[in-house]
Amino acid sequence: MSNHEHIANHGAEAHEGGMDKKRIWSVFFILLALTALEFLIALGFVHHWGWLQKGMFVNVVYIVLTLAKAYYIVAFFMHLKFEKSGFIVCCSAVFIFIVYFIILLLVEGEFLNGAMTHQAIFPHQ
Repeated sequence: MSNHEHIANHGAEAHEGGMDKKRIWSVFFILLALTALEFLIALGFVHHWGWLQKGMFVNVVYIVLTLAKAYYIVAFFMHLKFEKSGFIVCCSAVFIFIVYFIILLLVEGEFLNGAMTHQAIFPHQ
């Protein structure tokens, strides 16, 4: 029975420095504000009022806001902020390699698209 009590106490102590109700609600309202800002830019500034044009600037703003939301979700709701630094570095390195691989695939695909569109599909007909 003492092993069961040890496991129960360990579960209570493990998340003591983690999330409480106040932090959950503050992260929720930060995520809500970021989402509202994205909708305001997309529906208000770009489409309704026409203050911004679709293009690179708007895309960069969307990417930055999405990365900020991803950080809050991963750090607080997936509890990565409360892990040991070695695990955080390991996960970050994997994420960086995945992003690098996606960028390489996009560059290679753009090159192949440009190289293949200038050649005839059926040259002997």
